[in-house]
Formats: sequence, C-alpha cells, structure tokens
Amino acid sequence: MDWTALAVAGMSLIGTLAGTFGGILVSNKLTAYRIEQLERRVSAHNSLVERTYKLEGQMTEVQHDIRDMKADRG
Repeated sequence: MDWTALAVAGMSLIGTLAGTFGGILVSNKLTAYRIEQLERRVSAHNSLVERTYKLEGQMTEVQHDIRDMKADRG
C-alpha cells in the first residue's frame, strides 16, 4: 500500500472529525443561546401576568369603594 494514500486518508479522517465536532459545538452554543432568550421572554411574560393579576385585584377594590361612596351619598 502506498504511504501517500494512507497519509491522505488519515488527514481526511482528521479533517472530517474536526468539522463534525466543530459543527456540533456551534450548534450546541446556538441552542443554548436560543433557550436563554426564550427563558428571558417567559420570565418577562410571567412578570406581566403577575402584575396584571395584582392590578385586577386592586381594580375590584376600587370599584367596591366607589360603589360604597355612591351608596353613602345617595
């Protein structure tokens, strides 16, 4: 067997493995980044839902107070 052909095959194997693992690493980094961004959006959404729930409760109290004040006046 020719040593040159064997060397070329070995270098091709090393190049293929490096390219494959490099692609896997880049893909994992992109996936982790996107998950982090989604977690931030979910956190912001949950915060908004909590604030809306509190505001709804406060509005109910205000409506009761207004109703009571109208009843006292009339």
